[in-house]
Amino acid sequence: MPTYRRTTRVPAPIEDVWDFHSTVDGLRELTPDWMRLGVDSVAGADGSPDPEVLVAGSEIEMSVRPFGAGPRQRWTSRIAEREPDGTASPERSARFVDVMEGGPFRRWEHTHAFYADGDETLLVDTVAYRLPLGPLGDAVGPLAKVGFEGMFRDRHRRTVERFAEE
Repeated sequence: MPTYRRTTRVPAPIEDVWDFHSTVDGLRELTPDWMRLGVDSVAGADGSPDPEVLVAGSEIEMSVRPFGAGPRQRWTSRIAEREPDGTASPERSARFVDVMEGGPFRRWEHTHAFYADGDETLLVDTVAYRLPLGPLGDAVGPLAKVGFEGMFRDRHRRTVERFAEE
């Protein structure tokens, strides 16, 4: 299965970067404008609407329409893992994994990892994925990294800029 990975150094402590990425507002702020993200609903692990923090079991119903072309693509994402879980700040490392429950890919598992490095944070995004269209999707799957590169480069640039301003 193809995997995409991007690592960036963020000029902020891990607690700040972790807290920002742990919210749906962080998702909205980091998604490139050209993706045309729409967040339809967010539910906490207990089903409560609009939780402050996306903990394990939280679910996000959203849609994207890249470059405004074609129909909107529906996407349901569930936070499958979160370490540490809850709202406690991490000490040296933290991670959460979101899994696509329904959407345009046959598989999408996105691991967001954070590693403290003094007063800075190493942000590592890793995506394991399978494209639609069965064997044809599998054959061209490794080429999809080219498409992911622009989106993740923009996400990481936005993260660095957000914390460089503080």
